[in-house]
Amino acid sequence: MKENQRINSMDTYEIMIADRITALFTAIASRMPFEDMERIKAAYELAAEAHKLQKRKTGEPYIIHPIAVARIVAEEFCLGSNPIIAAFLHDVVEDTPYSIEDIRMRFGDDVAFLVRVVTKEKKDHYETSKQVDNFKQMLDSIHYDIRALLLKLADRLHNMRTLDSMRADKQMKIAGETDYFYAPLANRLGLYGVKTELENLSLKFRCPQEYAVLKTALAEDEENNRAGLSVFTQKINDVLAANDISAKVSVEYRTPYSIWRKMQLSGRDFKHIDYRHVIDIVFPDSVSVSEKNRCLQIYSLLTDIYKEKPGGITNYVDSPKENGYQSLHVRLLSERGEWEEVHISSTRMIYNSRMGCIAGRAESGVEHWIQKFKDVLRDIAFHGKEGGFIESVVSSFYNDDILVFTPKGRGIILPQHATALDFAYEIHSKIGEHAQYARVNGKLCSVKTVLKRGDCVEIGVNERISPKQDWLEHVLTYKAKRHLLSALRKVKTSPLHRCPDCHPLPGDEVVGFVADDKSVIVHKRNCHTAITLASQQGDSIVEVDFKDDTNILYPVRINIKAVDRYHLLSDLINAITEKLKLSIIGLTTITVDEIVDCTIDFSVHSVRELNEIIAYVNGIDGVDEVRRRAVV
Repeated sequence: MKENQRINSMDTYEIMIADRITALFTAIASRMPFEDMERIKAAYELAAEAHKLQKRKTGEPYIIHPIAVARIVAEEFCLGSNPIIAAFLHDVVEDTPYSIEDIRMRFGDDVAFLVRVVTKEKKDHYETSKQVDNFKQMLDSIHYDIRALLLKLADRLHNMRTLDSMRADKQMKIAGETDYFYAPLANRLGLYGVKTELENLSLKFRCPQEYAVLKTALAEDEENNRAGLSVFTQKINDVLAANDISAKVSVEYRTPYSIWRKMQLSGRDFKHIDYRHVIDIVFPDSVSVSEKNRCLQIYSLLTDIYKEKPGGITNYVDSPKENGYQSLHVRLLSERGEWEEVHISSTRMIYNSRMGCIAGRAESGVEHWIQKFKDVLRDIAFHGKEGGFIESVVSSFYNDDILVFTPKGRGIILPQHATALDFAYEIHSKIGEHAQYARVNGKLCSVKTVLKRGDCVEIGVNERISPKQDWLEHVLTYKAKRHLLSALRKVKTSPLHRCPDCHPLPGDEVVGFVADDKSVIVHKRNCHTAITLASQQGDSIVEVDFKDDTNILYPVRINIKAVDRYHLLSDLINAITEKLKLSIIGLTTITVDEIVDCTIDFSVHSVRELNEIIAYVNGIDGVDEVRRRAVV
């Protein structure tokens, strides 16, 4: 009985395989020369022979996977013969006795290159980890050909579509990789449909219960709003028809992943998430009316009948996203008293949004982005020791982008949540290095200010300003991080660590203690911590040479008590900024009953320098007491 079931199962698989491969060959035959079709069929035969004894986790013959990947490459990505051949053969070298040289001999250098890129290298020792090294290997391929990335995305897409057959731990690993790396990669290549599907499959397998709850909530929301949205869309259809404009109007609900991400970012629950759906208006391409004019014509008609939300328009037609996405977004007040987000696009825009870089449109900016990707990857590889490879790639490319402007109108594309410092370094490394302040839309701001799409940014520079350690926490782009790290390495720092309680300075009476990690901690000799350590860990005491250095500054704080008078504060400031040319970091002052209590934070090179300032301040008219305080 079991044997008969097995035979029937094999017969079913053979029929399935025959049907799928026939459908694939039929679909591509019309656009492939006879010679290419023969090579594609030969690649399938080799893959079928190589994988004939292998099965997937589902129990299916393994060849079903290469067929599926080849179909995605051929039909969904519309690539040519060599990528289709490579799709059939992408697991042959990794999982069977065949080698890259076997592939090269049969199908040529180009196919061999594509197969090699997607074949995971087996090493005795991985530079970072197997996963990260495989990512790096794949990204390196973009130096030569983007088809390798598309081939890997096709492989990942089918694996995600069939992930339910895997163990929970494997699901988490593959879904985590997909959410972190492959979905953002698809987004940056302009493959919006692939990106959306990968994101949702990732959430489905990472958090199946949460995914199911969101899917149910979206279905209920769609049912509850169907009647009201029908009135809204019908009115749009009527006004477009009355003005002889052909367009398709539809309601598109956001995906569970999109809603989940909005919930995570906003901290809101499902029912308080805005714009759970969008209204798509798609008009056909035309040679008589430009896309921009048609978008504006539809926008004008809509705002004649509906109230527009102030600031609720986003023009991605003139300023596409860096992945090439174009559309005109506007938010309108519906009959139900709710704001509706409307996207106005041409058929070409929708096609390009789905096909991304594959569409091959020069005006989209995708080619520019791919060249930028190549340049930065080379830069990251060259300066590989300056941070994690994957983290550098993610920070440079995988955030949503914003478009900001210089005062002269030059557009600068930056990752979402980038700061004025990122902007400064994007303009020029010297501007970033000496950035003192920013003016965002004319308003004076810190260089750490987070920018928003459409901001006009001006950077004020000062040759006395140099990069600070905490700037690293306020930049996103790889370019800014690399220049910062390079500049900070040139800044001389003390090889000794200062006690966080007593804050010793060069010139203080100090003593050193060897810590568990073999570093030396410097304390003042009267520090309570030092006295405690001396009584319990006397063998760890070492002599230290804690000398002042003109290149190293240490933060200090002084507290001043004085009798109030005219110009007292300016005299105090002058004592520090003019006497020793030091910059004040912070200043607070309180006057109660004519008694001034003032605290000033600044930096010095040594205790001698601090004592000079204290002595000078003590001599100022009205000052009664100056004391050194601990810097918190």
